[in-house]
Amino acid sequence: TVRVQTVESESIELKVHSQGSVVPSTISQLIPEVSGRVVWTSPSLVAGGFFEEGQELARIDTLDHRNSRDRAKAALKRATAEVEHARYEYSRMRSLAERKLVSRSALENGLRAYRVTQAAFEDAQVSFDQADENLKRTTLRAPFTGLVRAENIDIGQFASRGQAIATLYANDVVEVRLPIADRQLAFLNLPPLRNGNFPASMQPNVKLSAEYGGQVREWSGKIVRAEAEIDTSSRMVQLVAQVKSSEMSQELSVGLFVTAEISGLAVDNIISLPRSAMRNDDNVLVVDADNRLRFRKVQPLRHYKDMVLVADGLEAGELVCLSAVQTAIDGMAVRPVTQNLSAALRN
Repeated sequence: TVRVQTVESESIELKVHSQGSVVPSTISQLIPEVSGRVVWTSPSLVAGGFFEEGQELARIDTLDHRNSRDRAKAALKRATAEVEHARYEYSRMRSLAERKLVSRSALENGLRAYRVTQAAFEDAQVSFDQADENLKRTTLRAPFTGLVRAENIDIGQFASRGQAIATLYANDVVEVRLPIADRQLAFLNLPPLRNGNFPASMQPNVKLSAEYGGQVREWSGKIVRAEAEIDTSSRMVQLVAQVKSSEMSQELSVGLFVTAEISGLAVDNIISLPRSAMRNDDNVLVVDADNRLRFRKVQPLRHYKDMVLVADGLEAGELVCLSAVQTAIDGMAVRPVTQNLSAALRN
């Protein structure tokens, strides 16, 4: 007596599984563009603090920069007066030259003086704009909405230009790097990996899950790109999944380790068998109409969990032996007992 399963073909969607850690899509350092003593920091400028785009995070003492702007403003006024006087003098000299009352050399000197003062005025204007911009830069604002990963500044400390005082990351989109064996790419409907980024219409769906706080939580996202290189040691391709915060039903914390189920190709006429049904060299035992065992070569598409997905070699309605027959001989008489697939998996 042997247990058998009636062959039934079906259409299924292939799945590919992976794991990875959640990372922010955008990480930035908060770097002052001017130097000075820190006189104020926001309560949000702490590790884990939340901030909005454009929010003030820190202020640098404005005294030196305000004085620099005032000096530049005074220099601009002086240059403005000089250029106005030079313009008037040049206009007067040109009027006199038209009446033959001054020489050509005097007119050219007047033009030269006007151009020199005009250049000095433009230089003073640029210096004033730079000083005014430096004064505005004493207030450090958040470049996006997100959270503080780390900060290393406090009130009274001196902040140097170009030296990072905090690390920020955006929380509007998070990413998960998912290593996939190169042979499993055949089960995904992905475009050629030439430029890494996938068109929106060809981005596979991905379901992320993790146990957090004693509960199993799930999130939905998209596979948006593949990293350029294949790992030479593991032969893994790194796919990148993105999850938008606006589409989250619950928060997906950065650093959380998640498992991923990526939706793959939809295939037709696939037969699902338990792994126990497979014999050596991709053979199965089929019970014919005379209740005799026959070896049959099949073409497995994929081994998935406890199942084997068979693409070719069996016909709908045939009986496949599930029992472990120690000494199977082609033509052996048996008594088949039909068992459905769920019962086969339980056994």
